[in-house]
Amino acid sequence: MTRAGVDPNWPHVVIVGAGFGGLAVAQQLARAPVRVTVVDRNNYHLFVPLLYQVATAALSPADVAEPIRHVLGRYPNIRVVLGEVTQVDTDARHVGLATGETLQYDRLVVATGSTSSYFGHDEWRRHAPACKSIEEARVIRSRVLGAFEEAERDGAADREALMTFVIVGGGPTGVELAGSVAELARYALTSDFRRIRPETAKIILIEGGPRILAAFPDSLATYAERALARLGVRVMTNMPVETITAEGLTAGGQFIPARTVLWGAGVAPTGAAKLLGIAPGPGGRVAVRPDLSVEGLENVYSLGDVAACLDEDGKPLPGLAQVAQQQGEYLGKALRTQLTGGAAPKPFRFHNRGNAAIIGRHAAIFDFGRFRMKGYPAWMLWAIVHVVLLVNFAQRIRVSLQWLWRYLTYRRGARIITTPIGRPPG
Repeated sequence: MTRAGVDPNWPHVVIVGAGFGGLAVAQQLARAPVRVTVVDRNNYHLFVPLLYQVATAALSPADVAEPIRHVLGRYPNIRVVLGEVTQVDTDARHVGLATGETLQYDRLVVATGSTSSYFGHDEWRRHAPACKSIEEARVIRSRVLGAFEEAERDGAADREALMTFVIVGGGPTGVELAGSVAELARYALTSDFRRIRPETAKIILIEGGPRILAAFPDSLATYAERALARLGVRVMTNMPVETITAEGLTAGGQFIPARTVLWGAGVAPTGAAKLLGIAPGPGGRVAVRPDLSVEGLENVYSLGDVAACLDEDGKPLPGLAQVAQQQGEYLGKALRTQLTGGAAPKPFRFHNRGNAAIIGRHAAIFDFGRFRMKGYPAWMLWAIVHVVLLVNFAQRIRVSLQWLWRYLTYRRGARIITTPIGRPPG
């Protein structure tokens, strides 16, 4: 049975992944004479840039996730399928799902995003969770809050290790996690305990390179490090991680006892190249042409974190939400034009809208290339931009009110432990 007004003979576009890129493609194809099927293993679109605030009890999962069906349900030509793609036959032009369902396509868009990378040490994952999914954010929140709960117990022998939090990785994710954990300890939890003083917790940011925020100018990185220091975060650079266990980690030849280690050091694209049966391009990504079509394949496109798309200088574009969203808008318009008999699109060009990182209350940095911002103005701009980028109006209002409440009271309302607080087996 077909939906009202949808012609089964219309071209069929299958989009794998409902992140920023995939969702933007679908929205550009809405109400066009095209059938669209969006496939994702989750039933929600996740606003990853704010996920660290879920991990540190500032926001709840519902504040940063929106059901895909709710976002796209108004468009009769778009179908949403909850499932995992397990096989792609580019010759027969069909996509196989784990459920056994097969989707025939005229155009295929692969936008499956990225996952955390432990640089060949996947055994560290159990002791140092990353922050790339709601499940991981909940684990981090439970471990951070649980560490304080364990330290509060009578006779806690390892109280110092319980109140030491190490964040690995000096990029934006690591910096934002470190600043947010520090604010949680120094403001939100100060009146909650009787035997410990949360504000005395040690928060350590570990970076293997010579400085944090390597993608930012020196002046902004220096400001960020000073802002972290004001929050009580100790930054340790030139400290490559050697081991991570349940007892702590060794970096730069130094062992740091810590029962909570968080990972923000790296990401890797999902296995889209393997799924498509092609050799991976730079960084394990899928090599694409200037129109985002996959090298060596016809009618297959890739975008976002999983695509090796080059800028005008021949350098790979970074894995940022704004890159994926611009690519999705471009590709959606291009496919709409192609499939309705229009001209071929011009090559994709990325327009940098600024790279940002927030350190803490009133402290953020923005790099627009020639123009830079820091401090309170950057913090306000960061907040405005992230609220605007949220999927729907209700989320924007909810997050804005949450932030206003936190600003006025220094409180965090999502301090819920949802996973066991015992140490991971080791």
